[in-house]
Amino acid sequence: MPINSSNINDPQLIERLRDKATCREAFNEVIRSYSEPLYWQIRRMVESHDDANDILQNTFLKAWTSIENFRGEAKLSTWLHKIAINESITFLSNKRKRNNVPIDDESSMLINTIEADTYFDGDELKQQLRKAIAMLPEKQRLVFNMRYYDEMKYEQMSEILGTSVGALKASYHIAVKKIEQYFDELD
Repeated sequence: MPINSSNINDPQLIERLRDKATCREAFNEVIRSYSEPLYWQIRRMVESHDDANDILQNTFLKAWTSIENFRGEAKLSTWLHKIAINESITFLSNKRKRNNVPIDDESSMLINTIEADTYFDGDELKQQLRKAIAMLPEKQRLVFNMRYYDEMKYEQMSEILGTSVGALKASYHIAVKKIEQYFDELD
C-alpha cells in the first residue's frame, strides 16, 4: 500500500504537535494517518501480526516522547518510518539474541513465523513470496518491501534509510534476482 500523506499538511501538523494546547489532537491525527502504512512496513519486516502491533505502539510512543526533537528537516512520514524501521530492526536483533539465532540464520526464524501465522489469508503463491523475501538479507528485504509493496520512490527510501539512490536500486535489483531464483528452484 503506497504511503499517502497528501491529506496531511506537515508544517501545520508539526506546529500543532509542538503546541501544548493542540498536541494531543494533532498526534491522534498522526496515528490515524500513519498507523496502517507503518503497520504494514513493520509487519513485512517481522512477519508476526502481534509483534507488528507491539512495534507500532513502540514507534508511536517513541515519536510522542521525542516530537520536540523533530527538527522538520525531513517529512514527518520519513521520520516516522525511520523510527518504525529502527524499532523493527532492534526487535529482530533482540529476538535473535533471545533465541540464540545466528544473524545469518534470521531467515529461518522469519520463515517459522510465516508458517505459524494464523492471520495469513493468502494463497500458496503469496506464502512462497513471503518466504522468498524472508530469505533475503535484512537490507535487501527492507528495500524490496519498500519498493514493491509500498511503491516508494528511491528518493524517499534514500531519505529514510540514509543510503544513496544508486545503492538502493542495486539492492532492489539483487533482491528481485534472488526472489526469481527462489521461484525457479521451486519448479
